[in-house]
Amino acid sequence: MSWLPLDDDEDEPYGAYDESVVRARPNPKANRPRTKQRPAHDDAVVGRIVTVDRGRYLALVDEDAPTEREVLCTRARELRKTAIVTGDRVDVVGDVSGEEGALGRIVRVHERRTLLRRSADDTDAVERIVVANADQLMIVVAAANPEPRPRLVDRYLVAAFDAGIAPLLVVTKTDLADPSEFLAHFAGLDVRVVTSSAEHPPIETLMGLLRDRTTVAVGHSGVGKSTLVNALVPSAQRATGHVNAVTGRGRHTSSSTVSLRLPGGGWIIDTPGVRSFGLGHVNPDSIVRAFGDLAVVAEQCPRGCTHLPDSPDCELVERAASGELGELGPQRLDSLQRLLTTLTRPAY
Repeated sequence: MSWLPLDDDEDEPYGAYDESVVRARPNPKANRPRTKQRPAHDDAVVGRIVTVDRGRYLALVDEDAPTEREVLCTRARELRKTAIVTGDRVDVVGDVSGEEGALGRIVRVHERRTLLRRSADDTDAVERIVVANADQLMIVVAAANPEPRPRLVDRYLVAAFDAGIAPLLVVTKTDLADPSEFLAHFAGLDVRVVTSSAEHPPIETLMGLLRDRTTVAVGHSGVGKSTLVNALVPSAQRATGHVNAVTGRGRHTSSSTVSLRLPGGGWIIDTPGVRSFGLGHVNPDSIVRAFGDLAVVAEQCPRGCTHLPDSPDCELVERAASGELGELGPQRLDSLQRLLTTLTRPAY
């Protein structure tokens, strides 16, 4: 910019701005200005994220083809605020040869069919995605050593129903204790139950239930989840641990979430053991919708109805009392109410 003196007979003040002498500052780096337009990446290949580890992603590309291979990837700058998790389908560019030293770049995340989520605690509404695109949630719990925790299983079930994922309950160590009393808590739910012992692991039964599906395995530390995964996928070699004799708690052995291909077809995603499962992100309506028969009746409830026993004018409560919900109606309503109450209890 330049300021010029003016003649005395001019009305404008001294030092008025003159645009004719403005000088454009040269670009010192001689680089192009940024643009919001991104390349189309028409040459991208589709991959399945099988492992996430410290900012690096292992993607399986050309799945089920003769050229199938694993490609180590980083993420594109425009995806820095996008969560990329195990089970995601992504578009990868760059060096996708899969050779040692090669590094691809993830440029797009495909739309997800399902999302299994959790929060740090029940007061935290910020969701943390556990896995994407799972069809089934295999909840592993021990009949003893450590003792089964019905409330933690309730939380897993709530997360499954919220995500639209079918739950499967596997009870291990049944040679140590009878799980009948524990399983009575879930009699009113549409949950398939499989029992397992050291002498009779139900590998063939589980293979039939997991075949051609993507199943995520979750469970309290020390319940034998990784041992079960190793039996299903012998090449997995997932670390196993023991239960502390003093505290009765298991030691975290699986430290990462990883997808493993089942020999008979399908995938199992093993996750680290947890001791709590926050549900701060869950909408109670998602739980009600999981009970199809009760959800139809709940549509006639007053706005804001909690469907709990003390809820005034609740259509579900009134019909259960009059016997209009059928033989299993009261039991299923009790299960629904227990899961809804879980949302108001603190995680532990």
